[in-house]
Amino acid sequence: MQKKPEGKAAFEELDNMKLSFKHIKIWYTAGMGFFTDAYDLFIIGAILDIFTVYKLPGFQLNPFYEGLLASSAIVTAIIGQLLFGFLADRIGRKKVYGVEASLLTAGAFLSGLSPNLAWLIAFRMIMGFGIGGDYPISATIMSEYSNVKDRGKLVALVFANQGIGTLVAVAVGAISAFTLPADIAWRVMAIVGGIPAATVIYLRRKVPETPRYAAMEQKKEDLGKSTKFMGVREENQVVIKRISFGQFISKYWKVLLGTAGTWFILDVAFYGTGVYSGPIVSSILGKPVNVGTEIVYAGIPFMVGFFGYFTAVGLMDKLGRKLIQIQGFLVMAIIYAIVSAVMISSGVKVIGFTIPVDLAFAIYALSYFFIDFGPNTTTFVIPAEIYPTSNRTTGHGISAAAGKTGAALTTYLFPLLLNEIGVKNILDILAVLSVIGVMLTYFTIKEPKLKNLEDVSEDRVEIQQEVK
Repeated sequence: MQKKPEGKAAFEELDNMKLSFKHIKIWYTAGMGFFTDAYDLFIIGAILDIFTVYKLPGFQLNPFYEGLLASSAIVTAIIGQLLFGFLADRIGRKKVYGVEASLLTAGAFLSGLSPNLAWLIAFRMIMGFGIGGDYPISATIMSEYSNVKDRGKLVALVFANQGIGTLVAVAVGAISAFTLPADIAWRVMAIVGGIPAATVIYLRRKVPETPRYAAMEQKKEDLGKSTKFMGVREENQVVIKRISFGQFISKYWKVLLGTAGTWFILDVAFYGTGVYSGPIVSSILGKPVNVGTEIVYAGIPFMVGFFGYFTAVGLMDKLGRKLIQIQGFLVMAIIYAIVSAVMISSGVKVIGFTIPVDLAFAIYALSYFFIDFGPNTTTFVIPAEIYPTSNRTTGHGISAAAGKTGAALTTYLFPLLLNEIGVKNILDILAVLSVIGVMLTYFTIKEPKLKNLEDVSEDRVEIQQEVK
C-alpha cells in the first residue's frame, strides 16, 4: 500500500458529483423531523390559546403549568440532542437513525390522546426527546452525503422543512379552531404534526452508513454500500483518524463556544417570540375577537419567515454561512430596537405607537424573515460541517442543546416576563443579545463554503491505493 499524492481529496467523486435524485431522497428522509419541530413550535401556542380561553376539564392552566407545558418538549429535546449526538459518533449514524423519528411520531400521536394535562406534558416530553435526537443525526447525514458545491443548500433545505411545518401548523390550527369543538380541535392539532415524521421511519432505517463514518471505522463493506447508494465509485482506501472527546474539546473549544453560543442566543429570540407570538402580536394589533383569529394573527410573522428559509437555501453556497448569520443577527437587533423605540407603554402594557400600528407590526414581522434568512438556518448548517467526523454529531448535539437550553429558559420565563417587564423591555433585551450574536459569529466561526468536509473540519485523513 502507498499513500496517494498530497492534495487528493478523500471523497473526490462524492464531493464533485452533480446534484441528483439521491441527494433529494436523503433530503426528504432527513427533513420530515424538522417539519414536526416547527409545527410543534407554533401549534403549542395555539393549543395554549384554546386551553386559556375554554378552560377544558383536566386542562386548566396557571402560569406554572402554562410554562411547563410550553417548555416540556424543549427540555427533553436537550437530552435527545446530547444523547443521540454522542451515540451517533460512538456506534454509527445508521444504528440510531429512525429511532428518533419513531419517538417523535409516537409522542405527537399520544399527545393528541392525552386524558389530562399531566399526560399531555409526559407525551410531549417523549416527542421532544425524538425531536432533539433528530438534530445532530439528520444534519450530519445530509452533510456527509452531500457534494461540496451544494452542501450548504442541501443541509439548509433539510432545516427549511421547518418553514413548511409552520405554514401547515397555521392552517391546521386556524381551520381546527374555526370548525371543530375546542376539546377536539386541540387534539387534531397535536396529532397532525406526527404524520410526516411517520412516513420516513422506514426510509431512515434503510439509509446506509455514511461514507465518512464508514471510512473512520474502516468498514469496507459499509463504505461500499454508501458509495453505491450514491452511484459513485471510490477506488481509494480512505482512513479517517478518530480523535478522543478530550482532544476534540482541546482543539475545537473556541469553535464550540461560537456554534453553541450563537444558537443559544438565536433560540432565546426565536422560541420566546414564537411560542408566545399570539400575546405579542395581540399587544401590537389588539385582542382578536376569537381564538381562530388569534391563531391567524400569530401565524403572520411565521408566514413572512417562510420566505427567509428558502432565501437562505438559495444563497447559502453563494454568500456563505458566516455572512448570512452576521447580517441576520444585525437586522434582528435593528428591528427589535426600532419596534421597542416606537412603542408607547404604560407599565407592562402597550398603549400605542409613534408610527401607524400596521407599520409597527410589519416591521416586527420582518424580523422573522431575517431570523430564518440568518441564524435560525446557519446555526443548524455550520456545526454539521466544521467538526471532525469522529465528533461531528457530538459537536452538533452540544450546539443544538445550547440552543434548546435558551429556548427552554425563554419559553418557561416568557409568561412571567410579559407580566413583569412587558413586551417593550423584552424587545430591548433581544436587541442586545442579537448584537452579541454578531460578535460571537465574527470572532469564532470559520467559513466552510465550497470546502470539502475533511479540509474544513481538519480531519486527519490517509488515502491509500494498492500498488500494481
